[in-house]
Amino acid sequence: MTQKIPLKAWGLLFTLSLIWGSSFILIKKGLVGLEPIELGAVRILSASLFMLPFAIRNFKKVRREHVKYLISVGFVGSFIPAFLFAIAQTRLESSITGVLNALTPIFTILVGLIFYAQKQKAQVFIGVFVGFVGTTILVLAGSGGDISNFNFYAFFVVAATIMYALNTNLIKYHLSDLKAVTITSISLAFVGPIAAVQLLFFTDFSHKLMHVEGTMMATSFILVLGVLGTAIALLIFNRLVSLTDPVFTSSVTYIIPVVAICWGLIDGEVLLMSHIIGISGILVGVYIANTARRK
Repeated sequence: MTQKIPLKAWGLLFTLSLIWGSSFILIKKGLVGLEPIELGAVRILSASLFMLPFAIRNFKKVRREHVKYLISVGFVGSFIPAFLFAIAQTRLESSITGVLNALTPIFTILVGLIFYAQKQKAQVFIGVFVGFVGTTILVLAGSGGDISNFNFYAFFVVAATIMYALNTNLIKYHLSDLKAVTITSISLAFVGPIAAVQLLFFTDFSHKLMHVEGTMMATSFILVLGVLGTAIALLIFNRLVSLTDPVFTSSVTYIIPVVAICWGLIDGEVLLMSHIIGISGILVGVYIANTARRK
């Protein structure tokens, strides 16, 4: 019997899509005054500090067997992707970066099949494929319609989506007995100090913050990204995983491109007919995949 998706899960899905879909424009604004390494470190450190009181309060709930998985979640779900996205957006438009997130469900299914013997109905794969086709159309539209213009930096985003797929399955199959706030706060607590050391001792961030114009504004964008787009969003994400399953949860990345492109329009990017077709393909793919799961 297939699990029924509660209404609460759908609400969390669209809230998370809105938050994460806005992350790419924040990264774009942050890169105006920060280097990618600085941006990633500020993002993780701010998220970690915001969640630190929750980590202290919930650490006693963690058993020894949880620790290795929480450390893994900290790295593959937060730390490494933060830097990969920052590097990617030095050469990619924010909307295109948001679109490439739609690869996550594909890798989520592959990870589930390879490592967890997870089975899915054929119609789920059809939905994922349709969503991927929509994503491809958007990528090509953002590149002017010529595939020869494909940017190598897109592979940094692909690597990040693989990390997210691993993270989703780790939470579902190894940390499902922990609450979302515990997973989020403690996983960030493990990687926060690393980000702090990197920021303070391996970058010129402190000097730039005091003496370089634009650094303060760029940092403010990333602080919002760290608290809202990382800490609070991860709370929502981990709760969503506990309510449903990795495939439904990763569907958030189908809706993220819609939000990302809307921000792109506000920021002066052009919406082509191919963008509209791609967005439609993404939404249809989500509908097909999740309708198949509920039957």
